[in-house]
Amino acid sequence: MAQPLFESTLKSLPLLGRGKVRDIYAVDADRLLIVTSDRLSAFDVILPDPIPDKGRVLTAMAAFWFARLGHIVPNQLTGIDPESVVTADERDQVRGRALVVKRLKPLPIEAVVRGYVIGSGWKDYQDSGAICGIRLPAGLAQAAKLPSPIFTPASKADVGDHDENISFAEAQTRCAAELTGLLAGTGTNGARLAAQARDAAIALYAEAANYAAGRGIIIADTKFEFGVDAAGTLHLIDEALTPDSSRFWPADSYREGISPPSYDKQYVRDYLETLTWGKKAPGPHLPADVIAKTAAKYREAFERLTGQSLA
Repeated sequence: MAQPLFESTLKSLPLLGRGKVRDIYAVDADRLLIVTSDRLSAFDVILPDPIPDKGRVLTAMAAFWFARLGHIVPNQLTGIDPESVVTADERDQVRGRALVVKRLKPLPIEAVVRGYVIGSGWKDYQDSGAICGIRLPAGLAQAAKLPSPIFTPASKADVGDHDENISFAEAQTRCAAELTGLLAGTGTNGARLAAQARDAAIALYAEAANYAAGRGIIIADTKFEFGVDAAGTLHLIDEALTPDSSRFWPADSYREGISPPSYDKQYVRDYLETLTWGKKAPGPHLPADVIAKTAAKYREAFERLTGQSLA
């Protein structure tokens, strides 16, 4: 197991920003270097303890899905070796945990697809019988499977703020407001791109969920991010179908009426729910056994889904 990386410290490239998990550097006018750290966020708070090998698991799993689902929508990958864009003494920081990607304009929404009623969707359903304005059948239990997957977009919050579920109409409005200038002359517009993102997200989820079912894993829900190039072409960006962006449930222990056991960071969320820390920064330290079990869950999710071992 490699030494955990809480934060990269590259000096050979300009740092553009740090997200909850990823550090973003400029390679040139057309490309970025994305370094996936071992940071873990929960309830939109970055916790002080890294999870060993988490960044490597996320990077390898996202690469697996990018390759498997590339026929549905173009993605951000360039195929350039991350070690080739940094100095020799910085290669350890990017090896196995970084990608060189296209510079794209992100859509200002989180593209969430739900196949089951859980998490914030369960709370919305209890309050209103709907999620993001989509009316659902009455009487559904927690973790119930939906008749068909639904697209439930969310706002894209800054680090430390909370994403909020929004309607599809609001997602179209936000995309139109954010992308109008960029898309001039491309033959498309923000509202149309929001619809493309919805359709692509549902198609990505459906194919991934079908594949995962054959591996004994239920993908309860997942979050995609999309970006657009200067020609107005939609791309899948950020990460895809990882334990950070998805709920993975072992099929053999799934049942309705509870929050099922999971391979994702729900394990950490459940632990944090036992504490009285207010869900605001700074986050609490995690016990050693929680860190170790979380690392093991991430690895197991990768190995079960891909049939590979982490190098």
